[in-house]
Amino acid sequence: MEIFIVAIIILFVLIYTRRVDTKTFIAENDIYLKSLKEKDYDFYVSAKYGDKVDPNQLFMKRLQLTFIGILFVTILFITNMSFINFIAIILVAFLIFKSQYMSLKKYYKKYMHEIDQMLPYYLKSLEILCQNYTVPVAISRSIDDAPDIFKPGLKDMIARIDAGDSTIKPYMDFAIKYPVRDSMRMMRLLYRLSLGAQENKYQQLLMFSKSVSNLQNKAREVKYKNRLSNMERRTMLMLIVTGGGTMVILLLSTMLLFGI
Repeated sequence: MEIFIVAIIILFVLIYTRRVDTKTFIAENDIYLKSLKEKDYDFYVSAKYGDKVDPNQLFMKRLQLTFIGILFVTILFITNMSFINFIAIILVAFLIFKSQYMSLKKYYKKYMHEIDQMLPYYLKSLEILCQNYTVPVAISRSIDDAPDIFKPGLKDMIARIDAGDSTIKPYMDFAIKYPVRDSMRMMRLLYRLSLGAQENKYQQLLMFSKSVSNLQNKAREVKYKNRLSNMERRTMLMLIVTGGGTMVILLLSTMLLFGI
């Protein structure tokens, strides 16, 4: 135990004095370490923090915490190193490394319904702007008022369009990055609207408007359905609690009545 405490103190001093600099190690091996990052990690970070947090910086902090955790656990088992303890170190390192990712994923799943409902209302505001501007200009003007989760994807889309990419790819990449209800179909319609001649713009805008309205109706239906399900669960729980409480009171009354 004394060896462990001394080792922890020494490790702390080495890290504090930068003799053991995890940041430098991570920076020097940046290319290799980034290959450990999950494909959907950036999306989950954007889903929780918007564009307020850089996913790469957050991932580097995650790696730094993992390396520090490995060092501490290694010191814990250094006086009794065995194959089982080595497996335990790997398991602890894996759990530390994955904990942040699993937390972000859990957050995304928890609020997926809310994120899913943001798209129809954003598209509605975009539809209004498209009546007076071209699609790229309308998207640019909509970014400031768009939900935070969509801002990084919208900025990337506009940057690629402004750079000369006139294909559907920027629109579809946005839909892939935000795989919510009907996002693929809506981005296709938006791309077609951007290609339409001025004389056909009204018809295409009308089609886009109908699709947005249908999407909003679906979002409302899901919202009311979930609300109804929550009310049913609460009602059932209340009935179970009330029924159980009544049975307990009757049982106690019977026991008192017969002096049991």
